[in-house]
Amino acid sequence: MVFKESETVELKLITIDDIKKEIIAFANTSGGTIYIGVADNGDVIGLSDANFDLMNINNMIRDGIKPDITLFVQSKIEQIDNKNIIIIDVQSGTNRPYYLSGKGIRPEGVYIRHGTSSVPANDTAIRKMIRETDGESYEKLRSTEQNLTFETITAEFARRNISFGATQMMTLGMVNADKIYTNLALILSDQCVHTTKTAIFQDTTQETFQNRREFNGSIMKQINEVYEYLDLNNRTKATFDKLLRIDKRDYPETALREALINAIVHREYATSGSILIKMFSDRVEFISPGGLVSSIEIEDIMSGYSVCRNPELAAIFYRLQLIEAYGTGILKIFEAYKPSFQQPKIEVTPNVFKMILPNLNAESSEVIANTQQIPHERIEQFVRKHGSINRKQAEELLGLSQTAAGIILRKMIKIGVLKKEGNSRNIRYFNNNQ
Repeated sequence: MVFKESETVELKLITIDDIKKEIIAFANTSGGTIYIGVADNGDVIGLSDANFDLMNINNMIRDGIKPDITLFVQSKIEQIDNKNIIIIDVQSGTNRPYYLSGKGIRPEGVYIRHGTSSVPANDTAIRKMIRETDGESYEKLRSTEQNLTFETITAEFARRNISFGATQMMTLGMVNADKIYTNLALILSDQCVHTTKTAIFQDTTQETFQNRREFNGSIMKQINEVYEYLDLNNRTKATFDKLLRIDKRDYPETALREALINAIVHREYATSGSILIKMFSDRVEFISPGGLVSSIEIEDIMSGYSVCRNPELAAIFYRLQLIEAYGTGILKIFEAYKPSFQQPKIEVTPNVFKMILPNLNAESSEVIANTQQIPHERIEQFVRKHGSINRKQAEELLGLSQTAAGIILRKMIKIGVLKKEGNSRNIRYFNNNQ
């Protein structure tokens, strides 16, 4: 028998710890055979104690390689030219990537076969193996980082008196059947690599920064800290109706909360981009990586239909009572703005989902300014034809909210176009020249 190293053959003179790398490389590629007791030039040297070496090899395979690879490796002693050698047959594994248990799913722990050598796999090759094995769901893929801690998420569960331990982590999808952390665990861990960036601008453009911050750590830590930051910058404006003081915040608290949760739960975590939150004088924008999930349109979202990109993460948020039901967050945002002249906007590209919330306290002056552009003739024509108009008819005629229609009618009274008669629900508006 002639021995020669190739893409599927490795020769080793003695049993050394590096044999684990060769086994991993074959299992991560197309399989192969390792001959121990054979020199690099193909000469059979043999082993002095093949039985002892075989026991050590089996122990190394069992304890030094993850996930369990024993089903794909067969080792035996064979005698050639009256000399004992060990033959290790390695099949391509079904649970790739295989890696050194002490190194983790990193280039220094994952090896592939390249020509006659076993070399570290790069990050791209590792991610490809994970996707091929685990599927395309980012949440369920094995995390390339396994040295994780969970202080923040543990505290969140404890605050709500919900059990959280090894059993719950497996049930929630944070740990797979091989007791390996998934990307869902990475997102919730204190070592989360994803961040949220916020910026506050002086006016309606991005020319002048007032403040900017970046939030990192566990997604649960980010959502708490970002909301506190937004709440701090959600100013309150006081107005008076005679002696009655009326306080109104720039943004409905419900809308801010739901927009933030929506950005975190539905973002595309397979990309490295951050969630961006930009607060201007007239609006706040929530920009999250990842457009709409395939097979869903904006019209579907507005009707309450939802296809969640990260269902496992959404399930955890549901368990923590951060969301009440799937698909209701966007509806709550629009409900919070129902009395307002300006409404939230959704802008979508293939790679970005943007939710824009208008500043309610910037609304009044803008509406009054915009009334110069709204065709008052439509109301005047209606009054000339029907004799008068009420607020409800003005809403329907102009397609505006109650508040916006009221502002326009008051403006027309102020400039002398209309006059108001009646009280309470019986108020009607007449041509002032009659």
